[in-house]
Amino acid sequence: MTLSFRQAGWLCAVLSLCGLLAVPGSLPGLSGDARLTLGVFALATCAWIATPVDDTYIALGAGLALTATGVISSETLFATLGDETVWLLICAFVLAAAVTGTGLAGRAAAFLVGGARTVRQLTHLTTAALVVTAFAVPATSGRAALALPVFLALAKALADRKRLVVMLALLFPTVILLSAVATLIGAGAHLITVSVLWEQTGQRLGFVEWLLLGLPLAVVSSHLAAEAVLLTTTTRADRRGPVHITAAEIQEHSGTPVDGPLTSSEARCALLLGTVVVLWCSEPLHGVSPAVVALIGAVVAASPALGTVGLKDGLRTVPWPLLLFMAATMAMGVALAESGAAAWLVGWVPGGSAVPPWAFLTGVVLISTAAHLALQSRSARSSVLVPLVVVAAIGAGVNPMAAALASTAAAGFCHTLPASAKPVALFADLPGTPTYTPRDLLRLSAVLAPLTAALVLLFALAVWPLLGVPVRLETQP
Repeated sequence: MTLSFRQAGWLCAVLSLCGLLAVPGSLPGLSGDARLTLGVFALATCAWIATPVDDTYIALGAGLALTATGVISSETLFATLGDETVWLLICAFVLAAAVTGTGLAGRAAAFLVGGARTVRQLTHLTTAALVVTAFAVPATSGRAALALPVFLALAKALADRKRLVVMLALLFPTVILLSAVATLIGAGAHLITVSVLWEQTGQRLGFVEWLLLGLPLAVVSSHLAAEAVLLTTTTRADRRGPVHITAAEIQEHSGTPVDGPLTSSEARCALLLGTVVVLWCSEPLHGVSPAVVALIGAVVAASPALGTVGLKDGLRTVPWPLLLFMAATMAMGVALAESGAAAWLVGWVPGGSAVPPWAFLTGVVLISTAAHLALQSRSARSSVLVPLVVVAAIGAGVNPMAAALASTAAAGFCHTLPASAKPVALFADLPGTPTYTPRDLLRLSAVLAPLTAALVLLFALAVWPLLGVPVRLETQP
């Protein structure tokens, strides 16, 4: 295999670091476990960035190396698979399979989009519908697959207005990616962030807390992004013309009815999904964890009498590689924290506790926003950044929850290249349908990147403190 200049550069840099770590007496302050952890961490990060090897395979190899060398125990490695956040995601995918099979998503799309009479109304009603899907379908790639038939129906209805079709092709993945921060199950990276916070600080961020902090950001960022997409891809003349999308036009690309009375299976599924979401949001009242609620919902959704999907069919939709990736990277985060490697790394950050909180958070947001240019996997970005951000935040006197949330939210921006995210790649290549070009993405990114970073920073400094997440680290008396 021939290495490119970029791959060779990364390989040389990482091998040089590993060689330095292996020299006794070099890099004082590092224990043996910390040296091993840094070496494995650097090799895994290099492999994620510069090789085509599957991300999950790399993460499993790193977790196995840390276990075999005694940095973490085998119990620590395997316990991550039993974490309740992993079970939450498994059950959420079974519930999503039940929703997808009934066709409720097509009905909701027809109801919302059918009310649009102007291009701007169509844009924002579509945005609102996509934000809502974050509660029904976990992971951005699953939501993109669910939304694709709706887009194709809209594209056919607007076939004579090519610019509007291109605008919608760009709108769908943009909103799907930015609105994922609305819920804990919106992306695997969120579950990694929650796990790292719990392991390193003891702070528990549950479904309700995440919803309270993430939903306002998701709504504001999605609608601002919708305006950015609209203004960068269409002309004033394009936006001036009326639109009218009928249920019949959406029906052509849907295998289930999108109009008329609900079927019995649709009614049962809607009731079940509504009950699960209400129970998730009311956790402080009844005390049942979101994972247990999701498990109950999944069992009912797959039951022979009341269910709308078979258990085997529902489990086939679960992205098992993603769960293994999450488990392995959680173990890597534990190793970074417990070995002292993370604390040693952030000790090189200039300024330390003298850095103002706003400056620290600005640096976190900027790095996290740009990280997709190197690490294409959203989960990999959180696996690399969040453990370091949490330790650095504690050293700088910044609330680690605020810093971790800001990093995770900013890392949701990944629109620069078609390969930067799966939803972007999915909507970039649709045979027979006009879609966006790399130039369209770059033009949007030039506007959206600073807008997203500024918005996340605004929430971290001004909005989240009002919702119970202060910027400064509260010291115990």
